[in-house]
Amino acid sequence: MPGPFTLLIKPAGPDCNVACRYCFYACKADMFGEQAHRMSGEILERLVKSYLECRFAQSGFAWQGGEPTLMGLDFYKRLVALQRYYGRPGQVVSNALQTNGILLDDEWGRFLAEYKFLTGISLDGPKEYHDIYRKDRAGNGTFDRVMAGIEACRRNNAEYNILVLLNNINVQHPDELFDFFTGLGVQFLQFVPCVERTDEDPHKAAPYSITPKEYGVFMNRIFDRWLEYGIRNLSVRLFDSLLNCLVGGPPTECTFGRRCADYIVVEHNGDAFCCDFYVTGDTRLGNIMETPIEQLAENEVKRLFNRKKMDIDNKCLVCRYLDICRGGCPKDRAMLTGTHKLPSYFCEGYKMFFDHALPRLRAIAQNIRQEHKSN
Repeated sequence: MPGPFTLLIKPAGPDCNVACRYCFYACKADMFGEQAHRMSGEILERLVKSYLECRFAQSGFAWQGGEPTLMGLDFYKRLVALQRYYGRPGQVVSNALQTNGILLDDEWGRFLAEYKFLTGISLDGPKEYHDIYRKDRAGNGTFDRVMAGIEACRRNNAEYNILVLLNNINVQHPDELFDFFTGLGVQFLQFVPCVERTDEDPHKAAPYSITPKEYGVFMNRIFDRWLEYGIRNLSVRLFDSLLNCLVGGPPTECTFGRRCADYIVVEHNGDAFCCDFYVTGDTRLGNIMETPIEQLAENEVKRLFNRKKMDIDNKCLVCRYLDICRGGCPKDRAMLTGTHKLPSYFCEGYKMFFDHALPRLRAIAQNIRQEHKSN
């Protein structure tokens, strides 16, 4: 039996109702054909049954895309019914939905609240920043529709967080972004740094990518604002992940994990892969209609992939931040170099942030440990 893992499921494959310029997954349509990609009821039932039969104490389903709301609300109502049917007493089942938010309305909001879906909504900041890259297929900005989706969640008390893709524009404005999101009353934030290669030169970053230094400067400023705002008033995923490590737990971001073993990806057709950054022929694990998920998660392809993260550069081995960083994500190591063994593209930015924030984070972690002891 493999160790506990979660599922990252793409029920509509790479299909999406917006055309973000920096999307790394849209090109996967070439793997699955040009027709609409939708998970069938048969595959959904096999997915739920096979995963819950692993009998993990906590079973996590994360629904992403593309755009997972393209499946329609009835698909997720069927999902919940199947989870209830195949779940066993004592099993904790959770669902997360990562969406661009533009299809969310009150019916969605009521459903997400009733079944306690944790909804992640992509929003790149105020309208003037968000609409630069996050346009629909007609070339129109999507900000107003995303905000309407957020309001639907609020009205219905559906829990949501915000995912911000840091690009070459919004990364220049940490204070504006911080004020915007705290002004909205957002309580959970995740900042994802963008780096993709150009089509013309695989060793050159695309123009919407950020530099390592820009990432370090941005996160340092966000960290300072977070301290001023009150660390219990806002959750920032990077800070939470590091604090969890400093109090003796595992990182909550796979970027800083020792191995890439946290989840497997299941595509709309039942094909399973090691990671959504590596949906390729050589990382295909099999298909859930042919092989139980438990077996897919422990096959040789997955084991070799998991170990790849530990094969790090000598510079990383002597780095003072090795225990915190673990070399970063293999995708960021190989993005412009072609090899996962070199230091991460974001290495300089990570060091800037660790230099700036770790002393204070260690003090916060110490206070948390003391609070737990006194309780």
